[in-house]
Amino acid sequence: MRIIWTFVGLVALVTAAAGAAHYGGAPALLTCALATVALAGLAWIVSFATEQVGERFGPAVTGVLQSTLGNLPEFFIVIFALSAGEIVVARTSIIGSIFANALLVLGLVIIAGCSSSADGVMRFQARLPKDNATLMLLASFLIVILGISAASGDRASGHVEAISIVGAIALLVTYGVWLADYLRSDRPQEPSQATPRTSFAVAVVLLGVAGVGAAFVSDWFVTALTPAMARIGVPKAFAGLVIVAIAGNAVENTAGVVLALKGQSDLAISVVKNSVAQIAAFLFPALVLTSLLFATPLTFALAPVYIGALLLTALALWQITGDGEATRFEGVALIALYVILAVLTFFE
Repeated sequence: MRIIWTFVGLVALVTAAAGAAHYGGAPALLTCALATVALAGLAWIVSFATEQVGERFGPAVTGVLQSTLGNLPEFFIVIFALSAGEIVVARTSIIGSIFANALLVLGLVIIAGCSSSADGVMRFQARLPKDNATLMLLASFLIVILGISAASGDRASGHVEAISIVGAIALLVTYGVWLADYLRSDRPQEPSQATPRTSFAVAVVLLGVAGVGAAFVSDWFVTALTPAMARIGVPKAFAGLVIVAIAGNAVENTAGVVLALKGQSDLAISVVKNSVAQIAAFLFPALVLTSLLFATPLTFALAPVYIGALLLTALALWQITGDGEATRFEGVALIALYVILAVLTFFE
């Protein structure tokens, strides 16, 4: 525990340094770098504390809890981006989170899981991947038909905001029904037998403090992002799709891979897959509704290239994980898809 508390102290120092850089008018690159490191550290604390809370429950509850708290930084990043009028960063960071988790992080988790398996094949319960693919296809359906409508210029294309609001409500209702049923799947299972490394109260306090810290650091990050990216010549869409998405999903980057290396395949897949489902069917629609409070509303209307990428990602998830097992080759293939998409975005 001494190492953990030392790390928590270091994260607190980096967070304080990021705050000092933000309020002290430090160069944007320095503030952005410090905020990125702080976000990663805070995400790890959320991951650790959630795992400690999760020791009292089964994989379903633990995965949902960890992905929910792991997505807190992403939620605040988008909120602050919307309040600053950065609609491109807001939109691309959301879909970037889907791509980062569904392709990059899941690919890394599969590779890690295969390395810890005796026969080089990662095995897990197939229900969550199938449910996840269904939720992804539902979100893709909404986004694809909006894209077709906009491209054809039909009468519905003049009501994108209204369609997005109705679609957001439909997605949220569907996600709620799925979540209630999914969480009940933990009931027949025994909670983890591992001994928690902290008390329940300490874990909850860590979650709360790290969550609040993530909100502030996310604001500093977004404020510094635009001038920092402009200075080094990085396109705004690439910043949102890759840099913001990876920084905002550091929890899944760390927790999923670590759990897979420990041989906890079901929990590792639960963390990553729950995050993908939550972003596509809960976070995105919730942000669409929340954005009505800002001058520039967020909708499900995306550029054609991202519409196609989202639909193909949903199909890739179904193909690779729908049977309850994955190989190292499939993990590498998912990462390759992400690399191709990132490079394309850089030149957009």
